Amino acid sequence: MADPREVREVLEDLRAEGEELDGLVAGLPEGEWGRATPAAGWTVAHQIAHLAWTDERAVQSAVDPGAFAEEVRVALASPETFVDEGAERGARLAPAELLARWRAGREELQRVLAAQPAGAKLPWYGPPMSVASVATGRLMETWAHGQDVADALGVRRVPTARLRHVARIGVRARDYAYAVRGLTPPGEEFRVELTAPDGDVWTFGPQDAAQRVTGTALDFCLLVTQRVHRDDVSVVATGADADRWLDIAQSFAGPAGPGRAPGGVRR
Repeated sequence: MADPREVREVLEDLRAEGEELDGLVAGLPEGEWGRATPAAGWTVAHQIAHLAWTDERAVQSAVDPGAFAEEVRVALASPETFVDEGAERGARLAPAELLARWRAGREELQRVLAAQPAGAKLPWYGPPMSVASVATGRLMETWAHGQDVADALGVRRVPTARLRHVARIGVRARDYAYAVRGLTPPGEEFRVELTAPDGDVWTFGPQDAAQRVTGTALDFCLLVTQRVHRDDVSVVATGADADRWLDIAQSFAGPAGPGRAPGGVRR
């Protein structure tokens, strides 16, 4: 059962992550919403539309699980295209309307998640998730798609302690990255040691693990959200299994992503 304090803290960080991205797009001239981002075929508008759509699905999973189950059925019928289709519909809106929709959805998501009873599990596109996990997933996506927007606009964002949420998902999703590719995950845990933005070290997994991953938290988060190619970050693997994981790591649900070509934007 999630600690109510943990849920509040994640929701506060989710709000802060949304507000940071909002600050990047709120004053954009209308024409800039059509600027291409590093995600093939996606503009700034597509990125915000995707976040708005996914926030709405998270709300729906909590307040109308029957309707959400139908959404999942539709998604499973077209697993390779349903995300793009949702983003495309939203991207057709006028920028002011899209921005208002995203803001309203963020507020509704905060209200709905905060009102869930302790121990609640919400349906999702994979296994049901705790409220804290839903909020953490939304933060991870907001950060990752916000990175695409920042790269498109030529903005360098200052990394924050909120990256710990993204890193934690990346570590916990290790076995999923194998499973979604039809591979068998390693039987042993890995040790992951990441240098945080403030110089502290975040650690995951047993200290004496033979398979290890080290690097900065920012580089690790960029890698597991597939915002950079592995060659463009300084994340180091020790051990063959850890090395293989870094080639396929993904922190998000759904089909294995195509990743990014080497030589892209580096942080």
